[in-house]
Amino acid sequence: MPAPEVSAGLIAARLSAVGLTVRVNEHARHTSIEAEVPESFPAETWREVLEVVAGADRFGLVASSANGRTLWAAVHKAVPATGDVRGPGHQR
Repeated sequence: MPAPEVSAGLIAARLSAVGLTVRVNEHARHTSIEAEVPESFPAETWREVLEVVAGADRFGLVASSANGRTLWAAVHKAVPATGDVRGPGHQR
C-alpha cells in the first residue's frame, strides 16, 4: 500500500486524467481531493472515477441545484509512531 501522500497524488492525477479539475488541500490528519463534476460528464467515465476514489479512505459526491456536483475523497495521513503508546497516565 503506497504512502498516504502518494495515494492522494495518484487519485488527483487520475481524476485530472479523466478531465476533471482537481483541488488538493492538506489538513492536519488527512489530504482532501475535490473536483467539480459537470452535468455533461460522460456516463461511461463514472466507473473509472469510482475505481479511482475507491483508493481513498473516504469518498462521496455532494450534489445541489445551487452548487452543482462536487466529488470528494479523503486520504488519512499516517500517524507517527511514538515511544510510549500507552499515554501519559500509565506507568510501568
